Amino acid sequence: MAEDPAAQTAPDTDDTRPDGPDRPVLDTLMRMTDGAYEQSGLDPETYLLTRIAALVAMGAAPASYLLNLGAAEDIGVPPARIQGTLVAIAPVVGSARVVTAAHGIGDAFGLHLLPLPDGGDEDEGATT
Repeated sequence: MAEDPAAQTAPDTDDTRPDGPDRPVLDTLMRMTDGAYEQSGLDPETYLLTRIAALVAMGAAPASYLLNLGAAEDIGVPPARIQGTLVAIAPVVGSARVVTAAHGIGDAFGLHLLPLPDGGDEDEGATT
């Protein structure tokens, strides 16, 4: 795969909008990650799961997950693999970061990686 699975280009629209042709912040972020996938030597799924783990470790804002989780969904990464990644990193990064990330991911993508507050599970496949 020659293209970073998490790299996407915002549409060129109005010049005054952050996603318009003059978008220095987005352009800088895209340049920072350009070539990272190829240099990593990882397969697409491992690459994206690693990036998600790094976001959790950094205590990233929920918006930071959108690009990587969207790319993971696009290539068919099962929710159970994302959940497994959270389980694997929990002892290292701490429960608070994992719970915050799991709720942010759930809000953004409708994945229930933790039990619902009432103890029920809306999506059994994502929690087992």
